[in-house]
Amino acid sequence: MTDDALFAGPAAFSRAFADGLIDLLEKGGLGPFILVCANATFSHDIHASAGAGLQRLYAELRAEYAEALENGREIAAVEEDLLVFLKIQAIGLERLKPTETRHAEGWELQFNHLRSFRPKRITARVPERLHAPFDESGFHFNKGFMQKEAFWAGELCGRHATLYYNKYPFVDFHGLLVPERESCLSQYLTEAHHFYLWEVTQELAKTLPGAGFGYNSLGAFASVNHLHFQMFIKPQGFPAMAPKWKHNGGTLPYPTKCAAFADPRAAWSYLHQLHECETPYNLLYSAGRLYVFPRRKQGAYPQPAWTSGFTWHELAGGIITFNREDFELLDATTIENDLAALGL
Repeated sequence: MTDDALFAGPAAFSRAFADGLIDLLEKGGLGPFILVCANATFSHDIHASAGAGLQRLYAELRAEYAEALENGREIAAVEEDLLVFLKIQAIGLERLKPTETRHAEGWELQFNHLRSFRPKRITARVPERLHAPFDESGFHFNKGFMQKEAFWAGELCGRHATLYYNKYPFVDFHGLLVPERESCLSQYLTEAHHFYLWEVTQELAKTLPGAGFGYNSLGAFASVNHLHFQMFIKPQGFPAMAPKWKHNGGTLPYPTKCAAFADPRAAWSYLHQLHECETPYNLLYSAGRLYVFPRRKQGAYPQPAWTSGFTWHELAGGIITFNREDFELLDATTIENDLAALGL
């Protein structure tokens, strides 16, 4: 796999994850500020270690931008980062709400305040097909400013890969794994990369229990057309992994279509059929098992007001809300009905 000590165990990975965020903060800059801020509002431990540094950098950026605007100078910053910063400033850093979670009859609900500030990128458009050419002019992971957000890079199961922090996390140790970054691969799963992710998940889970990956195809709320997989560590698993569901050998039908596979070849045969039919899908890779969620294309059904889009996380049972009222009032029946509306 890799001899990097980062993947030696949960303690080493957690320590490196937190230390990397502190390093980012000390280097300064708007992108790192937003990334660390989002991770700090998601994790109490990260907030405890990074809170003072965030306050310091926030004050520096506010003063810098106020001075630039007062004198009519352009602010040298990524536009979407600047927009998020202005939203934070509109309410004040101290009034950003920490992420909260609760359960509704087995479904996981999350109130994720800062993530609601995130730009929609290509999720605001409805792609015509599952494959679109890589767009050098669009957002992708080869952008120079993105390299500041890299957590790790090296050989992983025989391929070079880059692991980025997720700028707006919604799972523990949320990262973005980009295999062969400089090859400029579009967000379209090939047989080779399916088998690669199956192997990577198996290997990482040996030392990092609960390690897995989510994947969104184009048309299923992929936000970047550059091949990537969303890493997480979640030993307790997701609601879709519960034994009560039929796809896991239980008796209860899952609210939306879900096919589960313990064999990567059978899984690929199924995925290939989805490609042939141009059917969008979300994936959840866990050690020795893949959950496939074929679904209606984004924009092809009435989307409930409480969500910005159903990604792999929602299909797996992790429900993200952006206001407290929805967080407190959503119930299992509403969640299940809205998931059922994705059915083909």
